[in-house]
Amino acid sequence: MQRKSIKRFYTQARAAAAEDGHAIQLDGKPVKTPGGRHLVLPSLPLAEAVAAEWEEQSGQINPASMPLTQLASTALDRVGPERDHITAELLKYAGTDLLCYRAEIPADLAARQTERWQPLLDWAALALDAPLTVTHGLIAIAQPPQALAALEAAIARHDVWRLTAIQSAAAAMGSVVLALALGEGRIDAEQGFELSQLDETYQIELWGEDWEAADRRAQLKADIAAAARLLALLGD
Repeated sequence: MQRKSIKRFYTQARAAAAEDGHAIQLDGKPVKTPGGRHLVLPSLPLAEAVAAEWEEQSGQINPASMPLTQLASTALDRVGPERDHITAELLKYAGTDLLCYRAEIPADLAARQTERWQPLLDWAALALDAPLTVTHGLIAIAQPPQALAALEAAIARHDVWRLTAIQSAAAAMGSVVLALALGEGRIDAEQGFELSQLDETYQIELWGEDWEAADRRAQLKADIAAAARLLALLGD
């Protein structure tokens, strides 16, 4: 959600019943997304959480402190109207999925990758019928067409709201497998962050961490947590 910084101009933010869900209102007036759509959420818990983000603003409205509002706007403005494009973007992660690219050396890192990542690839093969090929090094490899088709089918099973969370998580984790595992409840946000940052954590253990890397990791962790919270607030 791209908004100019503006002062808080309303007294109260609340969720209100709407014909097609739960609307966000500021002093009784509907909130609109940057694309001009009414900010209407599919579940009351999600609507109440989004309203709380607006209620918590003080002085200047800071969109960066409103991750659920941003994800909701993305769902309505981009993911819904461009679902086929979003699916294609997600499938691109399969070709370079983090879990499929392993180190050969150092041996302890390679062992850690196998121990932590392989169970998720096994899950994708068994639960999603999407066996992906593992390689060593950074040269991109082609994944089996049937595995890509299975991943596309798995993506298609999710509605626009869950797809929004999965797309955001995949961008933060560099892995469609991890994102789908989050969407299916196979892993939680903390596990997703740890698995996606396995290589970086290994390097930090050896050499320490500078502030720029720490800030980047914190933002990625927050993005994954927001995606997981969106999924939780949508309910079953």
